[in-house]
Amino acid sequence: MSDRCILVGQSGGPTTAINSSLAGVIAAGVFDGTRIEGMRYGIQGFLEGRSVRLDEAFVSRVDIELLRNTPASWLGSCRYKLPLPSEDEATYERLFQRFEEIGVEGVLYIGGNDSMDTIAKLSEYGREVGSDIRFIGVPKTIDNDLVGTDHTPGYGSAARFVATAFNEIAYDANVYDLKSVTFVEIMGRDAGWLAASSALALAAPDLVLLPEAPLDLDVMVERIASILDEKNTVMVGVSEGVRTPDGQLVCERAAEPGVGVDEFGHLATLSGTGRYLAALVKQRLGCKTRSVELSTLQRCASYVASRVDLDEAFDLGHAGFNAALAGETGKMCAVDRVSDDPYGINIELVDVVSVANKVKNVPREWISEDGMGVAKELVDYMRPLVGELPAQMASLD
Repeated sequence: MSDRCILVGQSGGPTTAINSSLAGVIAAGVFDGTRIEGMRYGIQGFLEGRSVRLDEAFVSRVDIELLRNTPASWLGSCRYKLPLPSEDEATYERLFQRFEEIGVEGVLYIGGNDSMDTIAKLSEYGREVGSDIRFIGVPKTIDNDLVGTDHTPGYGSAARFVATAFNEIAYDANVYDLKSVTFVEIMGRDAGWLAASSALALAAPDLVLLPEAPLDLDVMVERIASILDEKNTVMVGVSEGVRTPDGQLVCERAAEPGVGVDEFGHLATLSGTGRYLAALVKQRLGCKTRSVELSTLQRCASYVASRVDLDEAFDLGHAGFNAALAGETGKMCAVDRVSDDPYGINIELVDVVSVANKVKNVPREWISEDGMGVAKELVDYMRPLVGELPAQMASLD
């Protein structure tokens, strides 16, 4: 065992694949003989003195393989916004003192936009104080909204669940000989990548509503009415972050008084979009409506995990370990797609400052002209990340 040490943490919302990235870091450390320390409950828990020796907790291939296939965040997570050094330098002094006490050579943080913000701040402060510690971001988010990377670990598995669940809900909704509209509400605060995956279902949605295409409620109701003239059951995949043309979140119309924001200024809850739209359509058209919220199952349904997703998450964790030991800092490991058929990627490093606090939206040209569906380019983009869906069913027609 060498004297080298890598510290790793997990932050933000958990996913089916985030532990696979952690497994990649641990496997690299065990193979290399490097000590791997883990932050308990992210950078916030680490500030409180909480850490665990990971190369001792996971010593065999079986241990690591089990972790690789386990959903949620094994280390625990947090939603802690690291202040700017100019606002609270004492916090940075405490962190770097702890890094030195443990003998940290590199710090890896597995997370999304806000986690990349943490890596950007730590690496910049390290440069300013002349620290040799390296800081590397490892991406994850089911929202798939990180810039600088083709896609993010967690997205493929969540998208596979969404497509599978949407298909099953559509079959259930179609059993009665009456007019009905079902809204399936899907996570996605700022970008519609995950809601778009509903289009992969065999029983594909009649409408897909994304944040990137402002929603005219009157036009939507008219469109649903015209579809109901042709068939009994209308299925709508809707992102929780859908907005009206004036920029208002639809869910704000349904929100209860007192809904707050989290540490990063995001609404603490965005649920309610589907319920509001279902109530609106019922009032306007007088038909049966229903709203289904997939909720946290989107990020923890390991029984439909994408193999591509788990494998790439593992490889990105491994790449983060290698980058830190190679002397890189202020970088995020990213996916560069080199081929769709056959599907292939390369892993590269990008400047984390170019990633932090930015959002990658679904390109407008990948959304249907009317803003209520997805184009073939988006389906082709998603399909290799999701893989073949777990069950084939008879056609609803």
